Amino acid sequence: MKYYAVMVKTRGEEKYIRLFKALHRDIDLKIYFPKREVDIRRKGKIVHTCPGIFPGYIFIELPDEDTLLNYHWSFRTTDGFYRFLKSNQDIRPLEHGDLEVVMHFIRKVGPVAGVSKVYFNENSRIVVMEGPLMGLEGKIIKVDKRKGRAKVKLDLYDDTFAIDLAFEVIGTPG
Repeated sequence: MKYYAVMVKTRGEEKYIRLFKALHRDIDLKIYFPKREVDIRRKGKIVHTCPGIFPGYIFIELPDEDTLLNYHWSFRTTDGFYRFLKSNQDIRPLEHGDLEVVMHFIRKVGPVAGVSKVYFNENSRIVVMEGPLMGLEGKIIKVDKRKGRAKVKLDLYDDTFAIDLAFEVIGTPG
């Protein structure tokens, strides 16, 4: 299987997927939009949100490159489409590090990245016990204990961006 990234309108990813499936009922493809759970404080109240991990990107799973050529125009003509990655003239499947990052969230974590369980060792370093942060420890660039969030640096194609993933502190093991 090959995975391709499609850039669509930001905050319109789920709408794009629904519209694509409604317009092209004969096309049976797996389309992914990984999300994360984050609690945000607004006007003194905590609001539970579920934004995308990769805002503006959806991922499609295809058996081979010929399948992409068959459905290429179906994706392009659906409202909200911007471009395939690398570009519309040079469509490339995800490879190496890009594929590993996306597969971490698609296969290991599931459709919604929940809250990780962590503790802090004697050197005040974060240690992940379970959850979406597991395996991403080396990519953590900032930890906010008060908010319960870890800022993780992710790379996708030649772009680098940071996202916040929620964590819950548990007592030290043992």
